[in-house]
Amino acid sequence: MTADNLLSASAAHQQTEDKFGVVVGVRGSVVDIKFAHHLPPIYSLLKAGAEKQIIIEVLAQTDAHTVRGIALTTTQGLARGMPVENTGGQLQAPVGKALLSRMFNVFGQAIDRKPAPVDVQWRDVHRSPPPLEKRSTRSEIFETGIKVIDVLVPLERGGKAGLFGGAGVGKTVLLTEMIHNMIEHQSGTSIFCGIGERCREGEELYREMEQAGVLKNMVMIFGQMNEPPGARFRVGYAALTMAEYFRDEEHTDVLLLIDNIFRFIQAGMEVSGLMGQIPSRLGYQPTMGTELSSLEERIANTDTGAITSIQAVYVPADDFTDPAAVHTFSHLSASIVLSRERTSEGLYPAIDPLKSSSKMATPGILGQRHYTLAQEIRRTLAEYEELKDIIAMLGLEQLSPGDRKIVGRARRLERFLTQPFFTTEQFTGLKGQLVSLEDALDGCERILNDQFKDLPESALYMIGKIDEARGKLQANAPGKS
Repeated sequence: MTADNLLSASAAHQQTEDKFGVVVGVRGSVVDIKFAHHLPPIYSLLKAGAEKQIIIEVLAQTDAHTVRGIALTTTQGLARGMPVENTGGQLQAPVGKALLSRMFNVFGQAIDRKPAPVDVQWRDVHRSPPPLEKRSTRSEIFETGIKVIDVLVPLERGGKAGLFGGAGVGKTVLLTEMIHNMIEHQSGTSIFCGIGERCREGEELYREMEQAGVLKNMVMIFGQMNEPPGARFRVGYAALTMAEYFRDEEHTDVLLLIDNIFRFIQAGMEVSGLMGQIPSRLGYQPTMGTELSSLEERIANTDTGAITSIQAVYVPADDFTDPAAVHTFSHLSASIVLSRERTSEGLYPAIDPLKSSSKMATPGILGQRHYTLAQEIRRTLAEYEELKDIIAMLGLEQLSPGDRKIVGRARRLERFLTQPFFTTEQFTGLKGQLVSLEDALDGCERILNDQFKDLPESALYMIGKIDEARGKLQANAPGKS
């Protein structure tokens, strides 16, 4: 054998040694692997097991020959001395138009009992946020077609909104309606990311989206509650990689729905604890701010399109000083609070206008007319809220004429800000309405000017434009069929 052949064989042997390592320790989801020469970089993907079904992501290099990784799958069957293969790459997510109407797990595998999509590309999930020079510096309103949001809690195109709501207050219906409006009327794409979702919730949501007819321009990706923390921790990055494709390659606006962002922080806390890091305040990981920023900062608008995100946010024990809540709030441009009290009154969507807020609600962004109207609506509703105790104790008749006018305006505003949804047509029998911002502002302005004080409050309930109120009254008049 010649010298060149010997060198070639030696290089091939070393390359094989670099590619394979040996398991030296397994502690739950944490795996230590020893390599003879070169260590795989951080975030490298390793595979182990008889069928390479155990997937491990490198998170630390503990010494010159050992790496420590977190398993993204169960480690059942993994033992010391077993070989581990370095794939030479990172965790990847599929991207492409073939993803639409499909449901995936964190590895990009279809979980909707349909064949794997063809004609897709694969991209690393660990990507940098768009640089500042590529970001759009204009503050634009993201119109949802939902009156109460567009008028009082305007969302930012390319911004992040937090959705706070318990069970049964209409959170899923509101998300579904936003997806419907985005797809049907704004030619956009929606991506739903379930972080730590219960499998029941995921199945129900998939079925509801299919029945509502909004699945065709939507992608769903889930990291289920029973999966290891590593998988739940990475599913948000996979969803963002898919969203970035539609923004940058297809030049479309993307609506990214994340449920629940607290579970992302929680998964990171579990991973940090398993890796042996010293916990910070209240047991949170010391790197929580960095990890949350690496996810949130990728949600942005550029010159080619925008990713607008609506995130369900769980506040532990209703403590808004909790580190998870504080770090999340710093990224949000709007907070939408759903109220159980409004749900019991049948005021849907049950958004509490006094507790909800938006950083976009300034005269420079909204315009003077919109800003003034929004402030007047809030003032009227706040005064009505203060008068409720007096009304409950003494009755409406005991109020001054001026206060009675305020109550009348506030009650009519509350009913006008309700809206029939497309996604609930089959349950309510009411045709869904998409209301433009101009029509919503016009209706509120005319109510504040007492133009509808002669109409009963019920005429303004569950309508679209304000002009429908008189038509609804005539249709319900005695003798009309």
